[in-house]
Parts: sequence; C-alpha cells; structure tokens
Amino acid sequence: MRAFRFVVLGLVVVLSIGIAAEEGMWMPQQIPALAAKLRALGFAGDPKSFADLTGQPMGAIVSLGGCTASFVSPDGLIVTNHHCVTGGLQFNSTPQRNLLKDGFFAPTLADEVSNGPGSRVFVTTSVVEATAEIVGGIDPKASDRERFDTIDRRVKARVAACEKDGSRCTVASFFEGRQFFEIKQLEIKDVRLVYAPAEGIGVFGGETDNWRWPRHTGDWSYLRAYVGKDGKPAAYDKANVPYRPKRWLKVAASGVKPDDLVFVVGYPGRTQRHQTYAEVRETVEWALPRSIRLSEEQLALIDTLAKENPALAIKLAGRVQGLNNGLTNSRGVLEGMAKGGALAKKQAREQDLAAWIAASPARQEKYGQALSALQALQAQGESTRERNAALGLLSSASSYLAAAQTLYRLSMQRPKDDVARDPGFQERDWSRIREGQDRLQRTIDPAADRALLRWALDKAVALPAGQRIEPLDRLVGLTPGMDKAAAGAAIEKYLDSLYAGTKLADRDVRLAYIDKSTAELTASGDTFIALAAALEPLAEANREAAKTRAGAYARIRPVYMEALLEHAGGLLAPDANSTLRVTYGQVKGVSPRDGLFYKPQTTLQGIVEKHTGSGEFDAPQKQLDAIKALRAGKTTPFFDKGVNDVPVNFLSTVDTTGGNSGSPTLNAKGELVGLLFDGTYESVSSDYLFDSVKTRSIHVDSRYMLWTMAEVDGARRLLDEMGVSLNPPAAAKAPAKPAAPAKAPTPLR
Repeated sequence: MRAFRFVVLGLVVVLSIGIAAEEGMWMPQQIPALAAKLRALGFAGDPKSFADLTGQPMGAIVSLGGCTASFVSPDGLIVTNHHCVTGGLQFNSTPQRNLLKDGFFAPTLADEVSNGPGSRVFVTTSVVEATAEIVGGIDPKASDRERFDTIDRRVKARVAACEKDGSRCTVASFFEGRQFFEIKQLEIKDVRLVYAPAEGIGVFGGETDNWRWPRHTGDWSYLRAYVGKDGKPAAYDKANVPYRPKRWLKVAASGVKPDDLVFVVGYPGRTQRHQTYAEVRETVEWALPRSIRLSEEQLALIDTLAKENPALAIKLAGRVQGLNNGLTNSRGVLEGMAKGGALAKKQAREQDLAAWIAASPARQEKYGQALSALQALQAQGESTRERNAALGLLSSASSYLAAAQTLYRLSMQRPKDDVARDPGFQERDWSRIREGQDRLQRTIDPAADRALLRWALDKAVALPAGQRIEPLDRLVGLTPGMDKAAAGAAIEKYLDSLYAGTKLADRDVRLAYIDKSTAELTASGDTFIALAAALEPLAEANREAAKTRAGAYARIRPVYMEALLEHAGGLLAPDANSTLRVTYGQVKGVSPRDGLFYKPQTTLQGIVEKHTGSGEFDAPQKQLDAIKALRAGKTTPFFDKGVNDVPVNFLSTVDTTGGNSGSPTLNAKGELVGLLFDGTYESVSSDYLFDSVKTRSIHVDSRYMLWTMAEVDGARRLLDEMGVSLNPPAAAKAPAKPAAPAKAPTPLR
C-alpha cells in the first residue's frame, strides 16, 4: 500500500487553533483550493492527494448505495456502520437464529454469507467533467420540455458509452445543473457479511439515544467484496474469491484526542442548503409536520402488529429502523428551522441576495428574474401536493402494490428504445429489479401489508374534492365527504377481494412477471396488477408534468446558483448529491444550550452506567465481563490515558449528513480512527441552513471497535488481517478503578 503523504505540524499549532463547525461537503477536486484553511489547522500534507480518486486514501473509499464504507485490508475486507448492514442481518435471520439480536461472526472465509440480493460495492475509478456535452449548445428558445428531453438523452448516451466496459456510470449534476460530471465505478455484485456485533453493542441506546449525546453505540460491521476468479465482478458464487483492492486504509489503534484534525470522506445523500426560502418554507410548514405525523402513526400500527409475532418483527425491522430514524430527524429539523429561527435566517439571506442583485443593473439583467421564476415553479408544484403525496403513500405502505407498480411499469417501458426508457427501467436496471423482487420475500407479509395499506387508504379517503385520486375512488367506491363508516366498509370489502385475488406474495410469480408483457400481466387477473394499471395513468401524468418542471428548473437554477456563487466570492460547496465528498474539522465538544456542555468523548464507563439489562440498554454479559477484567488491570493497547478508559464515541466539527453513515474518519496521516454514524439532534437542521456553532457529528472510536473485536467477540482473525497489534505498550494498563464518574456506576452483571 502506497504511503499516505500526510504529516501533522507541531501539537502546539493544532491546539492553538479553535474553530466552529466547518461548513462544506467539498468535491475532492475543490480541496486544493482550501489549502490555507487546512494548513491553519496543522495539516502539512498535499491537499491534491484528495483530488486523486485512485490514490490514497480516496481509492479505498466505496459506496454501498446508501451508505459509505472503506477497504481495510488487501483482501477486500470492508468496514461500515452496523445500521448499514441491517438488511443483510435481516436477510439471514430466522426466529430461531436472530442475527439482528445476536450479531454475526464468520470464523473463516468459508463461513462468510451473502449479504442478500441487490447488495453492491461501488468503487469510484474516475470523475470527468461533462458540462459542455450535457448542456452545451441547447437552443435558448427551446421549450422547457424540449430542454428536459435534450439533457435526458445526452445523459443516457453518455452513461451508455461509459458503461461499455462493464462499469457502472452516472452523470451527476452539481450546483443545480450548472456543472455535470461523469462518475465511473466498478460495481462489485458479490457482497458477503463477515461480522456484526450483537444488538446490545451495535444498537446500544436504540431510539432513546438516536441523534443524542452522550452516545455509547458500537455502530460498526464488516463486509467483504468477492469477484470471479478472473478478478472481474460476478454474481454470488461459492467459487468467487476475495476482491483485491488497489488501496485500503490502515486502522489506527491510537485513536484521537480533543482538538485533533480529522477528515471524513464519503457519499453524503442530499442537502437543501441552496433551496429558495419558498421551498424551505413548504418543507417546514407542510412536509415535515406531515412526515412526523405519518411516521408516528405507522410506528404505532407496526408496534401493535409485531408485539406477539417474532417473525413479523424481524420482517419489519428495517422499516421500523428507517421510520424511527427519519422521525427523530424530522423533529429535529422542524425544531431547528421553526423554533430555532433558522427559517427566518433563510429568509433574511434570500432578502440580502435580492438586494445585492438589485444594487447593480448588470446583476439585475443577469439574475433579476431567477428568484421570481423559481417561486412560480414552487407554487405550481404545491397545487396538487395533497393528491400526489397520498398516491405515493399507497405504494410506500404496501409492498404488494409497490411490486405490482414496478412490474407493470417495466412491462410498459420494455418495448421502447433503451434511450427512451425512464431512468430506473433501462436495460442496465433490469437485474436490480429482479434482485429487488427476490429480496422482497424476506420482508413481505400479507397481514402487515393489509394493515398498512388500509391505513394509507384512509388518507386517500380524506382528500378534498379537486385533489382526489379518481381511479382509486372508482375501484373502491369512494366519494368526497363520504360517511366514515360507509367508507370503511367499502375499503374492507375492496381489500378482501384485493388480497384474495393476488399471487404477488409468491417469489416465483413475481420473478416470472418481470418478463411478461403488459397484455400478459393484464390477462393474469392479478388484483394488485389491476390496481397498478388503474393508477398508472395518473402516475404517468404526474411524471410528465415533473419532466416539464425539471426542464424549467434546468433553465433557471443554474442562473440562481451563479448568483449565489458570485455573491459568496466563488468558493462554495455544492449541495450533497450522493457523490464522493470530503469534509474536515476537529474533535470538539459543544454547548447545545445554556448551562450544558457536551464533552467530546465517551468511554466504556458510560456503557456500565447506562446498562439496565433490558430493552435498548442491554449490553451483552460478555462485554460487561470484559469491562470488569479491564478494571481489574487487564492490559490493552486501546486504553487512553486522557480519558482513563477505552474511548467509545467522539464528537467532531465535520459537516455530514445521511449517506455519510459508515464513512471513515481519518487522522492527518490518512489512518482510520473512527466511523461517522450520526449527528447530534441540534445539528439536523443544518441540511437546510448550516449552524456553525452547534453542528457536531458523532463517530465511533476505532479503539472501541478494536477492543470489542479482541476482548468481546473473538474477531481476532480480522484484527490480524488488518495488521492490528494486540501487544499493549507499557503505559496502556488500566487502573484498578475507573475515573470517578458523575454518579455511582451501575453494578456489573
């Protein structure tokens, strides 16, 4: 492995620099322009190293298609967050062998199991600007729909050319369509589960601690990438061999301390910092309250369904985790934006931008119409939001309906030329559709599905006149203002026939339907296919309207972004868009509100204090025993004299969001010192307006991960593979007693 050309300036320099949270999920090629800021923080390496996506450390960072991960050995071993492998644990679980609860460790390579159909590892191999090819030369007089179609065709053609060698490619928009980059990735299709700690470690604290500090969660897991014997990506096969990455990260046993400079490299999902005030206001006043209400209702319904059914609880675990996580996030964003004054600040910033534009005739001519045009488009989208949201809720609630809609829409898209097919339904997507229908078998349940669809139908019943889902009304027999009892009876009657007349719970039927024509699907008589067919014209009309609006946005947003860039002086990070980004900061605590301060690190002592023996705070007995052995003087190389214990989690000022889960936290030498897994509750509204004072990200310390692997779970073969030594230095002995806690610790059990 090539040595990483990063060194640290004197400790005094680093400690003398105090910073607030540093805004910016930067494109790797932007990092060299930030050299002065990095030097001020004590960084003496070459910032250009970040722009080399095939070098160190960037070549070791991978995407899992929703989470980030990194190679940590030359044999394709990958580390990511525990919550990023929930699907794999669920896929391999049964009521008799619940990996979600008990965890998993493969003693040998032969014991490593498939992470499930559709699991992917994406290794970025190149990023090339494609702006001119995508938006260059478009006739200024082209209609909005013509503009959309032109960009859509060009993107698809560029992707098709890029993928001729078997790579997976995307053409991503940056700065709201002002720039485009072609991103080429190696797509590894055989991903196997290697190790995940038990629920009492990996999810310790549960929803009570989610987005909270202090935190004591062991949010890590390990996967491995496999390829065919020829070294090329291949579908799962026992004969496949571990992938040999060109780059991998060294996992540091030394960890971090307060004020250390750290980097996080990963694939953040979406931020909305460059949205207009009108867009953010709709989110705060309508979308977030609605999301909170619906999540609360679904969770209550699922809780009732799963209480006495362990098998159903396993099937619904992923949905519950997602709903809970989104619920806490939405509450935090709403609180920060509305109660915290961020929405008012957003309005003030936009007013400042408008005044800056108005102050110059040249700027008025160039940018003057952008804001009003965006506001008009926003109002247009809001006009049918209730109906469209209720339509989307039906398929998000029902796996049966979602499957039927996918299969029916695929049958309609397949006869078209590939370039004319909608994204997600091109030939490049067919294998993923098949894998999705295969994997669905582990989560689909008729009783739960019916209950959730019944709940969603109640929302459709409540729609006002003018916002009705008319084809649904006709099928079910609903009318605006219908008596609740009568509507309920009509729904129950319809659901009886709907679930009695479908075979979509059968995996083989779903897989067979993938290759059927529209006529063949219709002739099957499947009631859910019939429902999907009835809803499709409205769904397609919505998609067509969205394409026209997208064409308008493609004309206006780049102008708006150019105004923002000029107003900001030229150096500005684009909103996150699931592409590779770099962010940096320091290990620091924070005062979230008056009279309270969050220390930057937590330790094993906090696990002992929080442990109750049940529910969300039920640490495994073997972990408690290992802590007790440490207290009795057992040596470990992972002990930190600064906190007088083994560190567990830490806070930093880096700027992150969803999708960064599993991102490696690197020290200034490029070594992995932790994994990013969460943010504080006070930080979540920064997706819309960055708070440089309160924003903090939460990381699991590499020393806690390594200590647990060595002393609790017996995963020493992985430590050996990563080159981690278990020989403690002379000064690494734990004291006979822990540092004095704020309160007496809970007795060990």
